[in-house]
Amino acid sequence: MNLEAFRYLLSPDGQAFLIETAQTPITPQNHLQIMMHLRQQLEPTLAQAVVETVVLRQKAAVKFSRAAGMYFTRSALEQASSEIVSSYRVQRFAEAGMHTVADLGCGIGGDALALTAVAHVIGVDLDELRLHMAQENVRVYGRNGRFQPVQADIQTLSPLPVDGLFFDPARRDEHGNRIYSVEAYRPPLSVINRWREKVKGTAVKISPGINYDEIPPDAEIEFISLNGEVKEGILWFGSLRSMAARRATLLPDGATLTNQPHEEISISEPLAYLYEPDGAVIRAHLVEELAQQLGAYKIDPTIAYLTANSAQPTPFARCFTVDTAFPFQLKRLRTYLRQHDIGTVTIKKRGSPLEPDWLRSQLRLKGSAHRIIFLTQIKEKAAVIIGQPLEETKK
Repeated sequence: MNLEAFRYLLSPDGQAFLIETAQTPITPQNHLQIMMHLRQQLEPTLAQAVVETVVLRQKAAVKFSRAAGMYFTRSALEQASSEIVSSYRVQRFAEAGMHTVADLGCGIGGDALALTAVAHVIGVDLDELRLHMAQENVRVYGRNGRFQPVQADIQTLSPLPVDGLFFDPARRDEHGNRIYSVEAYRPPLSVINRWREKVKGTAVKISPGINYDEIPPDAEIEFISLNGEVKEGILWFGSLRSMAARRATLLPDGATLTNQPHEEISISEPLAYLYEPDGAVIRAHLVEELAQQLGAYKIDPTIAYLTANSAQPTPFARCFTVDTAFPFQLKRLRTYLRQHDIGTVTIKKRGSPLEPDWLRSQLRLKGSAHRIIFLTQIKEKAAVIIGQPLEETKK
């Protein structure tokens, strides 16, 4: 979509076509038919803009409560945080008493929507179309007077007189591939060094796959999980940083775990229960802190499964009952499954080179029961653990 097409969408005619087209959900089956119908009434670029906007609004509904009135580009929507995540994140800006915040790389305004709830936001982006979309999206949330768009190159822009900074660099290349190194981000993380000298606090949205060697020593790193899926990492600096160095937060409930002094966690064979920590806990290197909370052991020095003789409720891990565990041998595994009438399995792997699809094809499953197969390591040796979710055993 270009800027001319976007401006058409804001016109009365464009709004009418958007409303009409959105009456029926666009699917792969009817997409072409709807496009052909619109092209009979509009020039191709405008018809494409209408269809693209309706499709992206449909996809954005899982992230934004007012997606039906918002505007997106495909790549900007993919990178945008969900409303739940950005609303959680903005609490730190409010608690720090920040009245003005610069949103560098604001894109279509996904984070500005939350930031404008607590501060005046200067949204900076080089892409003029995205800036116009951001301004319109903020208007949809009723906060247009709290957002000031600035078209500029972040790498050459002088620091603005603001209290806080939010930086959201592009983390995919021109082919859509993920970028993991912070200095390969576009712009790189180092671009904010001069800003950090001028503002009270800074937050940087990063890839969950960040290399720990690249984390600045004066930053708190937080990994955020939404409904069990790790969504993003955040670097907190200055007045936005807490006393913790590492943090895992689980949304929507808001449970949080931080690094704490702890005793060395012992290694044990699998006991009655197996815990699978949330991905945010693993990425924040807090598995041992969780083990301390649960009175649990590790099954291997490098594997993020925990085991214990008793089950304790925790938001930070899923608990499974352990039926058995033994060194991995395909023949022995087949025999066990056949003897216990296990005909369907869910295969999880951690620290195993085996591919679940390959293993499933080799198991020759027959039976009525279902179990979880964990392909992993126990005390540095390839092993298999068989069990079932604790909640299922209580039914």
